[in-house]
Amino acid sequence: MSIIRWTEDRTPQSARWHSENAAPLPKRTVVADDRSRADDAYRLACEGTALLWRGDFHNARQLLRAIGRRVDRGAPGSGASPSHSFHLHRRHIGHRARVLGKVLVLLEDDYTLALRRAPDVRRACLEAYGPPKGLTAVSLRELLGVIGAHQWRVKGIDVPALGARIHPHYGVFAPVRGEYVDLVARAPLPSAIRRGPATSTAFDLGTGTGVLAAVLAGRGISRVVATDVSSRALICARQNMDRLALADRVEVSGPGLFPEGRADLVVCNPPWLPARPTGPIEQGVYDPDSTMLRGFLTGLAGHLRPGGEGWLVLSDLAEHLGLRTRRQLLDSVHTAGLHVVGRMDTKPRHPRSQDATDPLHAARSAETTSLWRLTARPASRAAASTGRGVSGAGKAAGLGEVSEICRRRA
Repeated sequence: MSIIRWTEDRTPQSARWHSENAAPLPKRTVVADDRSRADDAYRLACEGTALLWRGDFHNARQLLRAIGRRVDRGAPGSGASPSHSFHLHRRHIGHRARVLGKVLVLLEDDYTLALRRAPDVRRACLEAYGPPKGLTAVSLRELLGVIGAHQWRVKGIDVPALGARIHPHYGVFAPVRGEYVDLVARAPLPSAIRRGPATSTAFDLGTGTGVLAAVLAGRGISRVVATDVSSRALICARQNMDRLALADRVEVSGPGLFPEGRADLVVCNPPWLPARPTGPIEQGVYDPDSTMLRGFLTGLAGHLRPGGEGWLVLSDLAEHLGLRTRRQLLDSVHTAGLHVVGRMDTKPRHPRSQDATDPLHAARSAETTSLWRLTARPASRAAASTGRGVSGAGKAAGLGEVSEICRRRA
């Protein structure tokens, strides 16, 4: 447990330090209030000094916005290449988070926020952090995220493909981009499921809120196993299945990627960008070294029933940003002993794809989200059963088949 220390009214004070993104303890902490000037606060935050806010809650939010405007004055322009632009953008976002994270507030023993005009944040903090553990200092920026997540959890997000609302929890990727959900709702089911839906099984890997597992159950699949490596996601998915009256058909299992056994359909929507997240909150977007993507592909053949399919739901944004090439993706498919039997594409509908001021606008406006339908090649099924590898000739033939299908459907 880290302890933050400061002096107030000439008296030494201390509290627990909590940061969801594992931010280190500030070098120094000073008290700030309604008299604090934005320029001074910005300078101190850039130097690594934290400002423990003791004034009005709404004034603290205004100060945070003022500091953000000053940080954004130094936002980088376009780089020499899409990948350079992306890394400049990520560096700026990281710097912005560090500076804004220096405005702190104190949560009392019961998560009360003892500031003038402060909202009641006790329920939101209990949901995000668990039982209170004493006086705790957190960044105001993080706390605002906790408050926003609580509002989403209460109101839910409408999912037209599901005909219901999904209620995300703090730290769990929310299905605000509905195009990937629509792909799973429209893709043709494998023949094995169409022939025997009453005995069919599907796996939803990295389920998050459970939205795709619910869509699969809604399509008539009798048993769905949803997995995730995040304990928050597992709790969130279970509660959503209870709310949707699907707990008898959707089993939430984990932590882990693949459950035991085989399935007629295995669905995976991994994080789309192969980059390092700055903390747990970003793990739904960034997948360092494409770890989850590669784990899905390499494990798929060994978890498919005869006639089964794997559905990979993936954006090509990483390709437009120069972070991954289509050839690398196809090589991974080929190396895993898989065969592409089809692909469905859709364009993004979210506002950022139309925002010309976004530094990554060129890549976002060209983005396509695809559902890749994959099956195990016969040699791969045998290898999965016997432990033997795939011959070099078989790999070469499989890559040619993948490339030809992708060329025809591009």
